[in-house]
Amino acid sequence: MDDATTVDALLEAARRRIDRHDAEWLLAHVLGRSRSWLFAFGDRRVDADGATRFEALVRRREGGEPVAYLTGRRGFWTFELAVSPATLVPRPETERLVELALQRLPADRPLRVADLGTGSGAIALALASERPLAQVIATDASSDALDVARANARALQLDNIEFRQGDWFDCVHGERFDLVASNPPYIETGDPHLDDLRHEPAGALASGVDGLDAIRRIVADAPAHLGERGWLLLEHGWNQGAPVRALLKASGFTDVTTEQDLEGRDRVTLGRVP
Repeated sequence: MDDATTVDALLEAARRRIDRHDAEWLLAHVLGRSRSWLFAFGDRRVDADGATRFEALVRRREGGEPVAYLTGRRGFWTFELAVSPATLVPRPETERLVELALQRLPADRPLRVADLGTGSGAIALALASERPLAQVIATDASSDALDVARANARALQLDNIEFRQGDWFDCVHGERFDLVASNPPYIETGDPHLDDLRHEPAGALASGVDGLDAIRRIVADAPAHLGERGWLLLEHGWNQGAPVRALLKASGFTDVTTEQDLEGRDRVTLGRVP
């Protein structure tokens, strides 16, 4: 074994091909170590099998596969989630939706909450973990995504969450909630940025020529599924705040507002029924 297979040497070579942090996450995954361990033990040698597996992951990352799919894990809120190509990779900006929902969910009483299009379960699991008195219903049209979400719930030992298969409100017929949250597809069909996201499920990304088809359907159906003064919170694109506000107001929602993410971009629009 030569010096080319030390931790430092492998990272140095990989950093010339992919993002530095991506290289570190991938090597830490292969070695079953933390990133801080890599920095402390850069002179440690990596056996041939580990070096080969790392090289394979680097090549796949060069091809555009998300690090989360390569490692099968992604941090969100206060925990790590299993993810797969059946689910979107949870994004940090979605934590803003969780924060806004929690502000409207009192911790001292039972509540009913729905997360539509749950994917890996990120939003629903965060809300269930922070509001143990709440009953959270998480829906998704994809059975494969729901398998991932259920596994995440089991790993987190959360028992106040239920998963149902169906498109948006289809599987909660006749039920009402104190709050409904959703991170639906909102990218415009044909948007060139979709090519950068080609490894993620297309149906969870794009939604019509203006990206608002799913949001229109959720907004139209939400009043029938919200209790008195119930809240609807929707994540959307940076340029969609105004049209989403217009949709909520046209459907009779009050206290309609758009909140920004940490980068100051419109990210979540919310309102409540009278």
